[in-house]
Amino acid sequence: MKYKEYLALAIPFVISTVTQPLLGAVDTAVVGRLGNASYIGGVAIGAVIFNTLYWLFGFLRVSTSGFSAQSLGSGHEQDRYYAFVRPFVTALIMSLIFIACQTLIQNIALSIYRPEPEVTEHAVTYFKILIWGAPFVLLGYVNLGWLMGRKHVKETLFLQISMNVLNIILDLVLVFAFEMGVAGVAYATLISQFYGFVLGTFLICSKLNVNTLLGLKHNIFDPGTFKKMIGVNTDLFIRTVCLLVMTNMFVAKGAELGTVVLAANAVLFQLHYIICYMYDGIANASSVFAGKSAGEKNLQEYKEMLSISNVCTAVLSIVLSVVLILFKDPIIAAFTSIESVIAMSHEFFIWLIVLPFVIGVGLVYFGVFTGCTFTGPIRDSMILSLLLFLIAYYTLIPQYQNHGLWLAFILFSLGRSVFLFLYRKKLMNRVFPQETGNEKWT
Repeated sequence: MKYKEYLALAIPFVISTVTQPLLGAVDTAVVGRLGNASYIGGVAIGAVIFNTLYWLFGFLRVSTSGFSAQSLGSGHEQDRYYAFVRPFVTALIMSLIFIACQTLIQNIALSIYRPEPEVTEHAVTYFKILIWGAPFVLLGYVNLGWLMGRKHVKETLFLQISMNVLNIILDLVLVFAFEMGVAGVAYATLISQFYGFVLGTFLICSKLNVNTLLGLKHNIFDPGTFKKMIGVNTDLFIRTVCLLVMTNMFVAKGAELGTVVLAANAVLFQLHYIICYMYDGIANASSVFAGKSAGEKNLQEYKEMLSISNVCTAVLSIVLSVVLILFKDPIIAAFTSIESVIAMSHEFFIWLIVLPFVIGVGLVYFGVFTGCTFTGPIRDSMILSLLLFLIAYYTLIPQYQNHGLWLAFILFSLGRSVFLFLYRKKLMNRVFPQETGNEKWT
């Protein structure tokens, strides 16, 4: 494998994935122009509620991409159909459960975060509108994962960018032209989610025979295959629970420290999402090539992919930190014009500069492991990282307040990278047992 081949997939994936957190960034920037920190806080709380819901089932995109990539490597025609249908059915069921339980979800979330009354009002407005987008989001995850796994780069790029550009345009129109406030931000996102689902389904139907899809009645839940899919998804579910425990504790503690701290942390966390999604572009490329190598049992291609991934991760970490150092002021100013929030964001900006060097490896290796559908180490490394976060959370925050909170988050991110990196040899032994001369590790 050459750098050219890898980058031909990685660069479009970086572009397409980074548009996702840009939506949250635009939402924050738009409400940050409304002159009151409670708007930012309300959208931040609402966004975390949906991040909690959707991240819990983010495995639908990740596992679909892994199984889809392996079907590309194995060359079995039927596998590519089942790689789509099985998670699609799961996504449909779960999204309907979300809608049915919306009041319960809202009440539990607000009891956890306990925001100030004005922030609560805006968060509830945001939530009541966007909960109806659950089917579009979860089914959209499956569509996107299948397209990515099959290396349909142009389709993936067009789907992500067009959906997110539409969202940004609607944000500006509904909030500023129609003066709809937080409701305008929510409706803009809901309409874009519906558009993304419809377009993704159309693209899938152009790649798969619709009659064949509708005729798949047997072996959809084949015990052997379904057991493997459930195992992978369970590991990823546990990993996401750990991530969400950390994220929700982070947001809740920021809310306890005051509305201005909550708003500043919301701005910085949006930047954190952009950083992470840039690495996700590399991780997605690594996932596809790792899955294809696993399907073909091609150890040499796997090793070449891993080497290229490491170099790209290192280069991106340096570039991101330099950009953050050089453009700190305009970056923060792009999110809000509220002086107190700007000052608070500057105070804690140093942690974002450190972030790329501690989180990059963990995010990219996550893609490698999911591409090979070897997810036990992902689960274990995230549990260890959460334990590290909890120790730091309860020992550092009482003395260092929000700086202690950010340091706990940095240690969590570092743990993700270090613990997962230590499992890399076990991955090779598991996926390529004959080539490495080892028995499978279970």
